[in-house]
Amino acid sequence: MTTREKIASTAPCGLDCFNCASHEANITPEYRARVAELFGVAPENTGCRGGCRAVRGNCLWTRGLCATYACAEAKGVEFCFECDEFPCGRLAPSVDSAVLGYPHNFKLFNLCRIRAVGIENWIENEACSVPAEVRARAVLAVRYQRLV
Repeated sequence: MTTREKIASTAPCGLDCFNCASHEANITPEYRARVAELFGVAPENTGCRGGCRAVRGNCLWTRGLCATYACAEAKGVEFCFECDEFPCGRLAPSVDSAVLGYPHNFKLFNLCRIRAVGIENWIENEACSVPAEVRARAVLAVRYQRLV
């Protein structure tokens, strides 16, 4: 992926969607099958095609419109750190990700780093480098626990 594509695949909340195991650039057939089973959708409908910006906040994982994405759109900001109310409760760490420490618990940190060093520098030098396979196993483990 080019830097420009990675910028477009960085969510307003600071998630590096381009590193997500569900992103089309990273998804494996095994992960696709497991996500399809988890959500009860066809496998071809599981991969994110460019992150939340590409689907205007309607990510499979949010099961509808993401409130943080909708807020950023309504306020006309590209990233949450540009908002006068930053940081707000929408960026609070999620309980189910606390055990994993990724990805949602890094939103606030990522936003602060993007603001400090710039989006391009952050992408090239700081965005998460945890292998997609490791993130995929962790995310699926939490999601399966929640639904069982």
